[in-house]
Amino acid sequence: MEQSKLDRINELARKSKGQGLTESEKEEQAQLRREYVQAYKNSLVAQLENTYIVDEQGNKTKVQRKTKGDAE
Repeated sequence: MEQSKLDRINELARKSKGQGLTESEKEEQAQLRREYVQAYKNSLVAQLENTYIVDEQGNKTKVQRKTKGDAE
C-alpha cells in the first residue's frame, strides 16, 4: 500500500477523533481500511507461502494451508 494512502488513513483517524468526519470522508476511510486489511492479508499469505518447518533431522517441510476438515 502506498505511503500516501497510509498517511490519509492516519489523517482521517485524527480528524475523526477531533472534529468528526463527513459522510464522504467516512466512506473514504472505510474504503482505505478495507484496502489496508487486504494488503496486510496478502503480505502475510506471501510470507507464509515461503515458510518452511525444519525438523530435528534437517528435513524441510513447506507450511501447508489448513482446510476446514483438518483437526486442530
